[in-house]
Amino acid sequence: MDAPTEKNADIRFYFDPVCPFAWMTSKWVRLVMEERDYDVEWRFISLRLLNASVDYDSHFPEGYEAGHTAGLRLLRVAARTRQEHGPDAVGTLYARLGAHIFDTERDGESRSGATGHHGTREFLEPILTEAGLPPSLADALDDGSLDAIIQSETDEALSRTGKDVGTPIIHFEPPEGVAFFGPVISRLPSRSEAAELWDHVVALARFPGFAELKRSLRERPQLRSFGITDAGTGIEEDWHGGSRRQKK
Repeated sequence: MDAPTEKNADIRFYFDPVCPFAWMTSKWVRLVMEERDYDVEWRFISLRLLNASVDYDSHFPEGYEAGHTAGLRLLRVAARTRQEHGPDAVGTLYARLGAHIFDTERDGESRSGATGHHGTREFLEPILTEAGLPPSLADALDDGSLDAIIQSETDEALSRTGKDVGTPIIHFEPPEGVAFFGPVISRLPSRSEAAELWDHVVALARFPGFAELKRSLRERPQLRSFGITDAGTGIEEDWHGGSRRQKK
């Protein structure tokens, strides 16, 4: 009997495992889950598929294409994980992926986010074991047939927000509730602040006429992969287009 692929949830969180801001927001959402006993369904949105028609060399900083491609490969594994082990296993896998990609100090050429290495068996198999999942799930890294599932959920997310967005996307109170890009945060709130911040976001989301609250100036996220400790503050950059794109 196949594992269930959907669940009744208080929110749906659409993520790409290589997006640092999605990871930061997901850590906040997990704090809220503990405080409010929320149930979250972790669903897919691919930055590589979103930018399929974009010339990476002219539009993005160096390394973005490799990082986004790694994200797509990891989402294939997440899709296979859901098929074989159910939706809760996706949340477990995402938690371990994010911890290794973003919450681990890194030396060498990249101190920002995902690299092509994150889409390899060498990187993934120990994480699958750590998550209590079979290492054979890494076979899905190269299974392009799973891209149809990822594209479908990417399209699903954009159908609820419009196309000029990035990751994460949160769908509040599905299936009828509203969905928004973000909220994008660069620092993780304390446990006592997490639920209060959530209440403010939900209040905005529930107002029928609310559409957007946005600024593209952001601190680099408070993540060890960026060389920023929990007590540090990242430099402020203009992430226009949500990803430091060099052209619109």
